[in-house]
Amino acid sequence: MADDLEFSVERHYGKPGLKERVLAAIAAGGLDINHLQADDLTPVDEFHTGGRLETVHALGKVRIPPNEHVLDVGCGLGGTARYIASHFGCRVTGIDLTADYVELAKLLSEKTGFAGHTDYKTASALQVPFMDAAFDAAVTFHVAMNIRDRPALYREIARVLRSGATLCLYDVMKGSNEDLAFPVPWAEVAAQSHLTSPEEMRELLSAAGFEVSDVEDRSGFAIEFFRKRLASNAPPPPLGLHLLTGKNSRDKFENYLRGLEKEAVAPTIMIANRI
Repeated sequence: MADDLEFSVERHYGKPGLKERVLAAIAAGGLDINHLQADDLTPVDEFHTGGRLETVHALGKVRIPPNEHVLDVGCGLGGTARYIASHFGCRVTGIDLTADYVELAKLLSEKTGFAGHTDYKTASALQVPFMDAAFDAAVTFHVAMNIRDRPALYREIARVLRSGATLCLYDVMKGSNEDLAFPVPWAEVAAQSHLTSPEEMRELLSAAGFEVSDVEDRSGFAIEFFRKRLASNAPPPPLGLHLLTGKNSRDKFENYLRGLEKEAVAPTIMIANRI
């Protein structure tokens, strides 16, 4: 059974009426829900620092042969899964704790023609509902910040990967300064945020049976990205991450930017292989 933290995290992300708001925003943006392209959804369906830009950058570091089966841990609305299916020719299964996200991910994959290439399930990353060695690769983008039991998380990912499989991980990690103000995009309050440093991450992944081959701090990119995004006080376009982050969306991103500038946090990409 999910612990109190998981219930708290699910409430943080799952907001009543999410599907209706996203569908209304699609229409308000001049898009036809029955004639959508996957790229039309990038303003809202890639909920991680840098969005599509960082999806492309992170996945450019790995080689995933066509027809492999990829697990997306913490798939959100399915944007990363659809990108992988489209650009690598793979089958992708996503899991997410938030049922509202999974429901919408299924609908958006159906409407963009990816229903046959992607599948989504509501599940905890600490209890992945698949057999051992079921996947050829895995990705997890901006998920672990809400997970306290990191050893269990990486043991579970390792368990469902075959030997030699690649893990592409992109998370907000702990910096050298403890001065992080809340709310931030991944947490309304400090009790929902559980960050580890890149050094701790190396140890966690090694203990779970991974060998880390690449580590890249993306703080410089993130600072520039958010400074540009926050420079304008104009209302956001209909389709955007504010649909997921709520009424205090700007406060969350401003606090994140200040945390980046103070080196309290560091969005970091890691590539590892299952031993």
